[in-house]
Amino acid sequence: MEFSPNNPIVKLCIQGMAMEVAGKAEKASALFVQAWNEATDDFEKFIAAHYVARHQKTIADKLKWYETALQLALSITDDTVKSALASLYTNIAKCYEDLGDVENAKKNDDLANSFAGKVFDKGPFYHGTRADLQIGDLLTAGRVSNYHSEVVMNHIYFTALVNGAGLAAELAKGDGTARVYIIEPTGEFENDPNVTDKKFPGNPTRSYRTQAPLKIVGEITDWTRLTPEELQNWRDRLANVKGEIIN
Repeated sequence: MEFSPNNPIVKLCIQGMAMEVAGKAEKASALFVQAWNEATDDFEKFIAAHYVARHQKTIADKLKWYETALQLALSITDDTVKSALASLYTNIAKCYEDLGDVENAKKNDDLANSFAGKVFDKGPFYHGTRADLQIGDLLTAGRVSNYHSEVVMNHIYFTALVNGAGLAAELAKGDGTARVYIIEPTGEFENDPNVTDKKFPGNPTRSYRTQAPLKIVGEITDWTRLTPEELQNWRDRLANVKGEIIN
């Protein structure tokens, strides 16, 4: 299953997060409950349950909803959902700790540690850019960020979502044609800490980074392209992003 910002349940959760930022907790909670009620599959329910949990008034209710989100995540036969397990177990451990249940707190904390930092995604992987490259070429770190011109990147980034790579290509600086290359990491890689467990649990955008070169092994020409208006909305959104890049 593929995470998409155009998914109606994801949209509701994004609206709810905006209400959180604006200090409108009740409106945020109502949007998350709406997302839960309108979710049509386990993936959508898992995402919604995570946010419903955050707005519960008692620790027991928080625990119930986090455990609901966990059971939904465990029911999904997709390795990419495993990226959320560390944070889910951590939240459950904190609930048990607050309830004074030391044994279950430790049990869930140990489970969180067993998943922390692990990458389960098997690809294939893609990189979006405006550079005209050939099969066999290597993409390397050390280039200026597309989004913060004062930052030289210590890592090179890639994703397992074709449309995500396509969006990155269209947002990339330069006048060249937006291109999506199939790549193979030549060394170890990790979940992108700039997105993992930031807004959504785990790494649903399947974004990764490495300090090792990426080898180009092919090119994709068929991905969902955005309209000029949609692209401008993304550029405006990125221009308003606050905070530093974890580099």
